[in-house]
Amino acid sequence: MRVAVVLFLAMFACTLHGEDWGPAQFLIGEWTGEGGGQPGTASAGDFSFTPDLQGAILVRRSFAEYPAANGRPAFRHDDLTVVYRDASRQLKAAYWDNEGHMIPYAMRAAANGVVFESEAPRSATRYRLTYTNAGTGLVKIRFELAEPGKDFATYIEAAARRK
Repeated sequence: MRVAVVLFLAMFACTLHGEDWGPAQFLIGEWTGEGGGQPGTASAGDFSFTPDLQGAILVRRSFAEYPAANGRPAFRHDDLTVVYRDASRQLKAAYWDNEGHMIPYAMRAAANGVVFESEAPRSATRYRLTYTNAGTGLVKIRFELAEPGKDFATYIEAAARRK
């Protein structure tokens, strides 16, 4: 029995090594944000998507620095996202940040990109993060919120260049 379990785990690990991340494949690498530093917008930021656990997951690490504005001190936002395939091989993600948020996402392909959409009912706040491959090492990013019972509205739009 132990031999069968070990063989199964070895075969499973081999199938995950070098995972094709489908619509998110273009994001693998390191990126630098193109922030302007205007009030409410980041003055600096980077993110990366890196395969980890021998290709079983894709890890996104991100930060954005915001200048002081309207009596609010400067601050830094840090977050971590783990992308994985569930038992039915669907892309999913789990997001955490230094502000205490944890958001489970389902992922799907979009025109020239990928969409992360929170798995929350319409009666709760929902989140949607879209990455669009704009070519020549440029990605456009849109983060949207939908208050309970409402439609999505853009919260942040940004762009980043491949390092």
